Amino acid sequence: MTWTYFGLGGRVSQPLFYVISVAVMFTPFLAALVVQRLVCRQPFLGPLGLVVRPNRWYVAGLFVPPLLAMLSAAASLLVPGVTLSADIFDANIMKTLGEAVPSEQMAQVRRQIASLPLHPAWLILVGGTLVGATVNAVAALGEEVGWRGLLYMELAHLGFWRSSWLIGLVWGAWHAPMILNGYNYPGHPVAGVALMVVWAILFSPLIGYVRSRTGSVVAAAMMHGSLNGVGMAPAAILTGGDSLTTGILGIPGIGVLTVLNVCLYFFIGKKGVSG
Repeated sequence: MTWTYFGLGGRVSQPLFYVISVAVMFTPFLAALVVQRLVCRQPFLGPLGLVVRPNRWYVAGLFVPPLLAMLSAAASLLVPGVTLSADIFDANIMKTLGEAVPSEQMAQVRRQIASLPLHPAWLILVGGTLVGATVNAVAALGEEVGWRGLLYMELAHLGFWRSSWLIGLVWGAWHAPMILNGYNYPGHPVAGVALMVVWAILFSPLIGYVRSRTGSVVAAAMMHGSLNGVGMAPAAILTGGDSLTTGILGIPGIGVLTVLNVCLYFFIGKKGVSG
């Protein structure tokens, strides 16, 4: 679907892209459904974790992305030329909005931002986490049934770490069509694909651990949704750098994820956990 959209001349900057991107998030769900029901002729809901068994790890998973956002923003300050910006109109997020919003609407957007009661970074962190647990989680579930549902089940024999890394490899590579056409890493299509794959490999054990402790792919979807919701928070307080050198998906985010993976390793050990 993504290749078709771009092949027909579609662009990331066009409104239709956001409709396409949400629709594409459900392709892993459909693939898992076909494999599980039509190929393997096995039950769909239980084996793929489409159950809800509330425990504290649902909440813990929601707050990992905001923590990652804040730590990534702090790590971004180590990059030459990147500084904190108290003025939202000097922050990197305004450049991103300027590329996505038609110029004739930008003045209205700036007025709306100026009227906000809190700095947008706080609104992104709080609102993104709440939306991540609800609206975003629905779309994220379309992906997660594939990654932390079918693949999680089929690769469980490899052990926690190896299965997590392999799922992350598939997950990251799956984003390639969009990244090659300017999404997430504008101006860096090839390097962006490589960075996304590394990033996904490193994030996969964290979300995989939440999946294991809850026994539910729904918890993974909520964590994924929270990630999508708070992703722009660093850009709201930073100026300088670009998509490769700042933020959650940039090199600073990869550095933070590396540290979190080391912490997780010492917490759960080499064998990890079983779902």
